[in-house]
Amino acid sequence: MAHSPNLVWLRSFECAARHLSFTVAAGELGITQSALSLHVRSLEAELGCPLFFRAARRLSLTEVGQAYAYSVRRALGDIDMSTINLFGSNQVHELVVRVPISTAALFLAQRLPEFSRNHSHISIRLVSNIWAESAGREDVDVELRLGNGEWNDVSVRKISAERIVPIAPKDSNLRILRPEELHQEPLIHILGFQHMWHRYFSTIGVEPAETVSPFIVDTTIAAVDIVAAGGGYAVVVERFAKTALEAGRNVKIVGQAVPIEQSHFLIEGQSSKTNNGAKQCFEAWLEGIFSQDN
Repeated sequence: MAHSPNLVWLRSFECAARHLSFTVAAGELGITQSALSLHVRSLEAELGCPLFFRAARRLSLTEVGQAYAYSVRRALGDIDMSTINLFGSNQVHELVVRVPISTAALFLAQRLPEFSRNHSHISIRLVSNIWAESAGREDVDVELRLGNGEWNDVSVRKISAERIVPIAPKDSNLRILRPEELHQEPLIHILGFQHMWHRYFSTIGVEPAETVSPFIVDTTIAAVDIVAAGGGYAVVVERFAKTALEAGRNVKIVGQAVPIEQSHFLIEGQSSKTNNGAKQCFEAWLEGIFSQDN
C-alpha cells in the first residue's frame, strides 16, 4: 500500500473498536451508523483484511483488528496531543482516572511521571477503589479494573494477562528453597484473592496444608507491607511484585509465575468528548505499559 488509509476511516474504526458497537461509535462521532459501517468496510477493503467478526447483536475484533486498534488509537492520540501541544496555547486537559488501589500504588504510580513528562498538557486526577463493584457512579474519563471481565453493567477491553508469584522477606534467614515448601508456612490471604494460594499450589502439584492464616488483608499493598516486615508469605500479581522489587522493597520472589484468570480491563464508553484526544492518548499509553510487562 503506497499511502496511509483515510484518516476518517481510521477514526471510525478506532471508535467502533473501542465500543464494539457501530451504533454507539456513530453516536460519539456524530455520523449515521451506515456511514460508519461504510468507513470500516472501506478500510478493510483497502487493507485486504477483515478487522471485525460480525454476528447477530455482537461485534468483536479479529486478532489483526485488536493489534491494529491499539496502533491506531496510539497514533490518533499522538496526533491530537501534538496538535494541543503546538497550537493549543497553555490549555491543560484534566483526565479523571479510576483504578484499583493496589494497581495504582504498586504499578501505575511509578510510571505516571514518565507519562507526565511526555504529555505535559494532560493532568491526571487519580482516584482509587478497593473493589470494582464498589466503584461510584461519578463521572470518570478512564477506568481500569482488575478481574475476570464479567461485569454486567459495562463493556470492557482486555489490556493484560496476569500471573501470580509467591513473595517472601528479602532479608530473612530464609530456609525456603523451593515454592513447594511454602505450604506449611504462615500464608497471608488477600480478600477477594483467597483462592490464589490454592491455585498456586494446585498448579505446582502441591496439596496445601490446613493452617490458619496469621493475616487476612483487603489490599495487596497491605500484604506486601506485611511480607516486607517479616510477617509471612503472600502470593501476588507478578507485575506488583516486580515493581516492589524495583522500588527497593524488602521482598523477593521465591517461585515461578503461574497464570490466573484475572486481567486488567479498560472500561469502554467513559469520558466526555472534550477529553477524547487526551483519553485516547492515555489509554494507548496504558495498553503499552501493560503489554510491556506481560
